[in-house]
Parts: sequence; structure tokens; C-alpha cells
Amino acid sequence: MKIPMPVKIVATLALLGLAVWLGTSEHFYKSALLSLFFGVTLGSVVLIHLRVRPSWQDALGVAGGAVLFTVIDFGFLHFPPSLAGIASYLGISSLSILGLRAVWSQGAEQEQMALAFVPALLFVTSDWGSTILLGWTEKANPRVLDLYLFSFDSSLRVQIAFLAGQAYALWPWFKDAGMVFYVGLPMVIGLVYAGQLLRDRRRAVSAIIAFLITGPVGVIFYNLFPAVGPIHIFLGQFPWKPIPTEQVTRLFVEPIAVAGLRNCMPSLHMGWVLLAWWYSRGLSVWERGIAMAFLGFTIFATMGIGEHYSIDLIVAFPFAVFLEGLSALGLGWRERARVAAIVYGLLLTLGWIGALRFALKVFWVSPVIPWICCMVTVVTAVLVERSLERALDGQKSRENAAASSIAARVS
Repeated sequence: MKIPMPVKIVATLALLGLAVWLGTSEHFYKSALLSLFFGVTLGSVVLIHLRVRPSWQDALGVAGGAVLFTVIDFGFLHFPPSLAGIASYLGISSLSILGLRAVWSQGAEQEQMALAFVPALLFVTSDWGSTILLGWTEKANPRVLDLYLFSFDSSLRVQIAFLAGQAYALWPWFKDAGMVFYVGLPMVIGLVYAGQLLRDRRRAVSAIIAFLITGPVGVIFYNLFPAVGPIHIFLGQFPWKPIPTEQVTRLFVEPIAVAGLRNCMPSLHMGWVLLAWWYSRGLSVWERGIAMAFLGFTIFATMGIGEHYSIDLIVAFPFAVFLEGLSALGLGWRERARVAAIVYGLLLTLGWIGALRFALKVFWVSPVIPWICCMVTVVTAVLVERSLERALDGQKSRENAAASSIAARVS
């Protein structure tokens, strides 16, 4: 697509102006850049940038922009220094250069740069705006349903979240490693998207759609089942003093008023790493290995820091299948595998929400019941997702065969 010169000039000035404003705005710095998670999100843009366009000129430009912002903000504007701020400066510089490449490149390179810049910009924007949605959810739901989740976890006769918290307390190195993966979630998302962008653009676009809609769709479910996590409910009792099982059987389960972000059920962290693992198919061994490491450590981190119950992670499986079905661009809306993924994922996620809210007594009949429900949920989610993947591969094979046939006839 050929961009007229006046449009290029206006776009360039807008990009540079936005970068300068973001990089020197005290309000933006205090509200966003001091957040480590948001800093990592901005920093993940660098990974996408240099993976898609490995260039020492671009790397120097990113580093130079970050140094310039650091000198201005820390030296002249006297912003309080932070690692998150430096990571954010790298991201702002990288995002600006990516945008300029998308504007001034030609042909296939311009399309590639646009596919790197636009999703990166949307991902950063959605992360920054998520706090607004979560704040609204907290105001709309003054009471939370944590006791229902705690009761289900107790029906397993094993307090998995409390055990994970105890492991974190006993082994600080394990906690530190888990936090690296927990906070570094945007990095694996950027890694998988960039890898697929170089390998299979349609799969890359499907992946970024799934990653982007996870947050907004997740907020809808947060409003259906607001919860904050065990550390916010049990405070100093977590993780060493879980209520004994025999006492939980007599616990009066009801909504309770607690402050905190309603971002517990289902676990979006778990949903994101599941999607990253599934979308990493076809990438290199080291990329798949990183995605698997994120998946493993996230399971422990979400519970170990007290932000989630074990059932939150279980429900994340059908929720992730639902999102992948919605984002499966290679299949039509009437394709059986896509319909199955969407219907299965949505109904099972809603089914769990309904069962946890209104049928807790069923799970207390025997520990076999909740364990079987959890295992069936995970296994069926994996099977439905694999069926969707096979359908996508089959569609791609048919398209490649058709393209080869046309090329043969033309030649």
C-alpha cells in the first residue's frame, strides 16, 4: 500500500510527538510507568521489534531513545528512577521506531512492520486501560464470592493454593523464579506473536486477536463471578493457617465485602499462558521451551502469591478454548470444530460459574466428584483444542494444495 507523502509526514510528526509526550509526562509516569507489569508490557515491544526486524541500527535507536528519556526524566524533570520506567522507555522508543518503519517502508516490509506495530500498540493500550475496567468492576461488585471458591478447593480435601503459598514461603528462590514468569507474561506473548508473524501470518493474527480479547472478555466473567484471591480474604493466615476441612463443611458461604481488584475467576494469567503454549506450535524448540516454562511456573505463581484458587486455573482451560475458537481465522463460523470450541468453551465456563455459585453441596458429597470434574474439564479442553488445531491444519493444507494446483495450471 502506497502512502501519500503528506500522510507520511503527518504520521511521523504524530508518532514523534506522542513518544515525546509519553516519555516526559509526569502523569503518565506516575500512573503507568511505575507499574512493573506495565513496564514489562512496554518492554515486550522491543522483543517483537527486534525479532521481526533484527537490525543493529534499530537496536541502537531503541537504546538511544531510552537513554535520552532517562536523562531528561531522571536528570532534569527529577522523576523517581525505576527499572519499570527504564523498561518503559525502551518500549516507547521501540514502538516509535516500529511505527516509523511501518510508515516509511515499502511493499512486503511495510506490511510486516505494520503487523508488528499495530498489534504491539493495541496490546500496550489494552494493558494500560485494563486498570480502568477492573476499577469499574470493583465498584459494580462491592461483594465478592471468594468463600464459594475456597469451599470448592476445600472439597478436594487438599488446599492446593495454601500449599503453593507455603512452598513459596519455604523456598524464596522458587518464589523469585515464579514472580519473574508471572510479571514477564507479556514477554512470552510477544515472543509467540513475533515467531508466528515470521512463520504464518494468519496464525499470528489469530494469536494476537486471542491475546487482545482475553482481557475484555475476562472482565465480563469477573462481573459474573467477582473474587479477589485467598491472600485478600485470609490476610495473615495465608498460607500457613488454612481452615481445617471439617470446619469448612460448617462454613456459612455467602458474598462478603472485601476491597481489591476482582480479577480472580477465571485466571486470565493461566488463560494467556495456555494460549501462548497452544499458539507456539510450529515454532522452534527454544520458543516452545520458553512457552512451556511460562505455563509451568504460572500454575504455581498464580496460587503461590495468593491471587488465585486452584479452581480458577481449571476454569481457565475451557475459557481459553472459547477464546481460541473465537479467534480461529482460518475456519468459517459454521465449521464444526470452530463451533464446538466456542460452544464447549463458553458453556463449560458458564457451567462452572453456575455450579460454584449454586451447587457447592454436590462437590462435598465425596472428594471423588470435584476431582473427576476438574480432570474431565482439563482433558476435554485439551481434546477440543486439538480438534480445532487439526481442523485449522487441514484447512491450510487444502488451501496450499489449491494454490499449487492453480500455479501448476498457469505454468
